[in-house]
Amino acid sequence: MAKPNLRPDHNGTQRAQFESNKKKIYATQKICALCGKPVDFKLKFPHPLSPCIDHIIPVSKGGHPSDLKNLQLAHMTCNRLKSDKLAPKQDFGTGSELISNRNLPLTFDWKNL
Repeated sequence: MAKPNLRPDHNGTQRAQFESNKKKIYATQKICALCGKPVDFKLKFPHPLSPCIDHIIPVSKGGHPSDLKNLQLAHMTCNRLKSDKLAPKQDFGTGSELISNRNLPLTFDWKNL
């Protein structure tokens, strides 16, 4: 039996705000935040390069499910490869650690599409 989806950005209290912010991101961003390649909005799910929204800090790791600051544009495949991982990035100016997903390995071979 399938486990019910309990995420607030999918079926809960944050859904309307998530959808509103998704529209803002789709209107203003054109590049996948994970691989740096352009996103083709003509491609639709389930195409692997279709656009989707990535949570910078995954909801499972405490990230806000609908805050615009925690959302970014991604290809569906890039988002699936990232899954619920975080990549630490050192800020040498302040000595504090920042969360970034730009350091994930680029394991997707874009030339063979």
